[in-house]
Amino acid sequence: MEIKVKEISIIIILFILLILSIIVALSLGTVKIPIITGIKGGLTTIEQTIIYKIRLPRILLAALVGMALSTSGVVFQGIFKNVMADPYIIGVSSGASLGVSLAINFGLIYYWRGISSLALFAFLGGIITSFLVYSLAKTKGRIPTSTLLLSGIAVSFFLSSLVSLVMILDSGNLQKVFYWLMGSLANGSWQEVKMILPAIILGFLIVYFLADNLNILLLGEETAYYLGVEVERIKLLLLVAGSLLASMAVAVSGIIGFVGLVVPHVLRLILGPNHRILLPASALGGAILLIVTDTIARTILAPTELPVGIITALCGAPFFIYLLQKRKVKF
Repeated sequence: MEIKVKEISIIIILFILLILSIIVALSLGTVKIPIITGIKGGLTTIEQTIIYKIRLPRILLAALVGMALSTSGVVFQGIFKNVMADPYIIGVSSGASLGVSLAINFGLIYYWRGISSLALFAFLGGIITSFLVYSLAKTKGRIPTSTLLLSGIAVSFFLSSLVSLVMILDSGNLQKVFYWLMGSLANGSWQEVKMILPAIILGFLIVYFLADNLNILLLGEETAYYLGVEVERIKLLLLVAGSLLASMAVAVSGIIGFVGLVVPHVLRLILGPNHRILLPASALGGAILLIVTDTIARTILAPTELPVGIITALCGAPFFIYLLQKRKVKF
């Protein structure tokens, strides 16, 4: 599939919107900092501290998490050929959540060379879950998409119930785990940005490198096989890369829903199914959406802050239902 001028134009527009959203988000908060003041370099010491040590790392973290969630959403929707698929459909988020819940409840919270143990537990939980689902779905050397989808749903429900059980057994950490599960970027820092940036870049490069294969998979696995695509190998690589992206997002932000569901869906309506353009567009769109929703979460009831997961759910659920009613997407 060739990339058209219209598609390039949309990418440029999304990039401009991303820059604008970052600038606006930097100026908004409990302490409002005029954009013009920042451009002219007239910031006070306190304002510089607020921007460079508090707001900027949080905004960049929101962008990275949004990129990761929306990109993994594109991947899973492409693999399953189902617009209802998202980073949680194969249980990645549930596995990551279980890992974090166990770490919190057993007091395994520590830092090593800037890497949080919570991030490691989330990542391990997500990756192990993806391989578990992959193994359960494998039948006679092949992995039918329908089997993979059903296995993911079953494992996701099972792991979610384990998370609930862990929360009940250790009520002392109930509030901490519950707040994390709702999704929040309140603790965003340069440390977390540096921690997830390499993994997100790696995951995105892998899926973008496989974009043409993902396009061919949309024609059907049998057709893809006869066209020379190593179907099972490609699906495994895509699953691992998608799980890596989703796990790293969950590791630093908790459960933030609908970003990986709505953004790819909307952009597919606009751009079509070509993953060479859909992947970067969704990455930019996810970054914009999460920056905007996180800005709303930290300013709408300032100085009280809402978990961003609540905002994305409130905005995403009705909008997605509306989209489903108005138009159906065919692969």
